[in-house]
Amino acid sequence: MSDWLIYRGAGAPHDGIEHLPPPPPWRDFDGGPLVAPPAALDPSSERRLGVQHREASHHRPGETERELVNAALYLRRPLLVTGAPGSGKSTLAHSVAYELGLGRVLGWPVVSRSTLRDGLYDYDAIGRLQDLQIARADPAAGDGAAADADPTDEPGGGIGRYIRLGPLGTALLPAARPRVLLVDELDKSDIDLPNDLLNVLEEGEFRIPELERLAGSAPEVEVLSDDGARVTVRDGRVRCHAFPFIVLTSNGERDFPAPLLRRCIHLHIPAPDKERLAAMVRAHFGEGAAERYEAVIDRFLDREPGDVRAVDQLFNAIHLTQKAGWTDEDEEETRRRLTAELMRPLDRTR
Repeated sequence: MSDWLIYRGAGAPHDGIEHLPPPPPWRDFDGGPLVAPPAALDPSSERRLGVQHREASHHRPGETERELVNAALYLRRPLLVTGAPGSGKSTLAHSVAYELGLGRVLGWPVVSRSTLRDGLYDYDAIGRLQDLQIARADPAAGDGAAADADPTDEPGGGIGRYIRLGPLGTALLPAARPRVLLVDELDKSDIDLPNDLLNVLEEGEFRIPELERLAGSAPEVEVLSDDGARVTVRDGRVRCHAFPFIVLTSNGERDFPAPLLRRCIHLHIPAPDKERLAAMVRAHFGEGAAERYEAVIDRFLDREPGDVRAVDQLFNAIHLTQKAGWTDEDEEETRRRLTAELMRPLDRTR
């Protein structure tokens, strides 16, 4: 295996990220002050990687997959991952975070109503106004001068209590190591979102106007991150230090503008073959499962050209077979019938 690979796809944590070379001059960021490292992987990553991370130990990503992941790490560029549903696009982000020890994966599931602001931060202006009104109406507020004071501006609190960074905003916090951000199903977004992302992905920073207006009197404000931690924002601007490892996934339902494609490394993951499916089955169902359920795997792969199936359908069929305990001939017919229903191509309604 080439020595240049930071992410090796070997399925075991290592300190390779410490040996990542400096970024290109045009992708070198200097944000600060540095925030604390994130928490370890959460249960959502463990579910995707398989029980006790067995998927990582069984499956070896292909050479192209490994190389393009490392290209994104070296160049500090987002990775645009395309492929059919269930091909392992989103799992890739969790695999990189696990192997390189980059902590909890930040997730931004995109829907048709998603905006850039949703990913960056949320400001609860109504909540702030309500708290102010309650404080002014409280007789315990004292004299008129005290009643007119804004309770959200007290030292150590203030407007920062009403601002929470989104997953993209948290990923861009100045950290010593890159955060991993999964922007899932970008092709589901409104037509404007891919273009709206361009400046943020290029500059590695964004501004919070509500805090910029207070920069003269409150240059440093604590806000809540997507991790639930209090972090400091200086002068109303968030600028990264280590550019995050961003995975943008797409099921290929739309084309993206050329400016976005120029800013990304593109990786296409083909539909999993039998060997890769067997590795996934072992990850979730244990050693020997791929051999025990080989017939189900073959049934999953036996499809007409153009049929679309997701790996989740295979897992559902195997789990039901495993737990139902079908043994005799009558039950075998039930197994075959239900397996066929559970693995019905997604592009067929009947």
